[in-house]
Amino acid sequence: MRLAGSRVVVAGLGVTGPSVVRALHARGATVVAVDGRTGPREVDLADQLRGDGVTVLLGADAVSGAGGVLDGADLVVTSPGWRPDNPLLLAAAARQVPVWGDVELAYRLRPTDQPWLGVTGTNGKTTTVLMLASILRAAGHHAVAAGNVGLPVLEAALADPPYDVLALELSSFQLHWTSTMRLYAGAVLNVAPDHLDWHGSLEAYGEDKARVWRGAAVRVLNLDDPATVALLGRASDPDEPAAVVAVTSGRPDIDTAIRQLDVASRLAAPRLDGLLGVVEGRAGVVASRLVEQPGGAVLAEVSDIRPPAPHNVANALAAAALARSLDHGGVLSVPPDAVAAGLRALAPGPHRIAHVVTVDGVDWVDDSKATNPHAAAASLAAFPSVVWVAGGLAKGARFEELVIGAADRLRGVVLLGRDRALVAEALARHAPEIPVLEVTGPETGGRHDGADEVGAGATVMDDVVRAAAGLAAPGDTVLLAPACASMDMFRDYAQRGDAFAAAARRLTGVRPTS
Repeated sequence: MRLAGSRVVVAGLGVTGPSVVRALHARGATVVAVDGRTGPREVDLADQLRGDGVTVLLGADAVSGAGGVLDGADLVVTSPGWRPDNPLLLAAAARQVPVWGDVELAYRLRPTDQPWLGVTGTNGKTTTVLMLASILRAAGHHAVAAGNVGLPVLEAALADPPYDVLALELSSFQLHWTSTMRLYAGAVLNVAPDHLDWHGSLEAYGEDKARVWRGAAVRVLNLDDPATVALLGRASDPDEPAAVVAVTSGRPDIDTAIRQLDVASRLAAPRLDGLLGVVEGRAGVVASRLVEQPGGAVLAEVSDIRPPAPHNVANALAAAALARSLDHGGVLSVPPDAVAAGLRALAPGPHRIAHVVTVDGVDWVDDSKATNPHAAAASLAAFPSVVWVAGGLAKGARFEELVIGAADRLRGVVLLGRDRALVAEALARHAPEIPVLEVTGPETGGRHDGADEVGAGATVMDDVVRAAAGLAAPGDTVLLAPACASMDMFRDYAQRGDAFAAAARRLTGVRPTS
């Protein structure tokens, strides 16, 4: 599509919208930007864009699909958070106007054939992409983390000078709005129920995740996640042959892995071109090692990963597989020692199993990023004895499997948030012996518009922390892994984690380090 002279409607002025508007306008398109919000940020941004010659329409009428917004439109570029059943997007489909996301637009506008490496999954995407970018930089390449983390993908794709390679975090929302994008290598880390209100079903959610593999030269998957392995079987296309590389947190054995793929994916002839896993060192070697098969190349020690929790080891293996795919394909050199160097160079991200303080033998850990049961299960599995802090907005999730899997390591539970009763019910059924304390507090009505009262729940964390301290004994970990979204009481998961950490430090009298 020629953008010069075309009429493009940009739906949404959130994180990605402004960069999309400016890129289209710079290429001679007539741009109409719409957003249903009318807050101060949107009004200020609209004034700026209008000064550049862009038409901006705000308010409910602008996004209703009525009023002639789509008249003469050649293209709609939507923000990833807009649901497919939005009236404007439905109207565009009815008129057969193409709808792209910012990732699709960036792929079409990229000025070079730079390789793109993409990561998706219900959990672990951000950590894996940051690991991947660090490994690529350790190998000497001009690389950046982009997409749903770091730079907006359009900004990264159009950077001058261009990056050698992009490490992309791709959400199911972003992938849904792609059509021609083809990655060099794509990884699916895991698939568990999440965002089903947006996608409509778990099957549709998985299908959008599988778009990361469409047309890729290399498909990376987590062999330990049955849903991901099954997804590979459904996504396989004989007309799009691709190398398959699996990762496992156990000992890598190719024959066993092929049999596992055969059963779980129902592929008639499962193909496995590579396998990464963990092997124990010899006597006197403390750490286990990340190993790549075939060939047995040692990539890193588990101690190079921070924190070395089981799910984080799986993230590191996926990052290593993606990076090394460039080397094996002759695209870019990524030697084995770059994996270890990149992992060691990466500081843990905030609110991801972040150690806050240790007092009187009790560790306080902030994993506020664990916003669904799948993520919380991985977090709980990292500690042997836990006082669990959980609750918030469930987003339609259930907690039975989570509680069953974690019951033997729970020493107590403190619940907060709107849907805490759902967690309490699962605990009562499957772990009735575990003491449970509920803390009530102000809610925001689930608003997401940045209103002043969002975050009013921050003051509740002092009560939460006091309750958790009363349940904890030396050797325990007080773990904030809510298994729920935060917006009933907080602005976002980061504010929730900050409130927990601050309250823990106040209670223990330990000042934060600079």
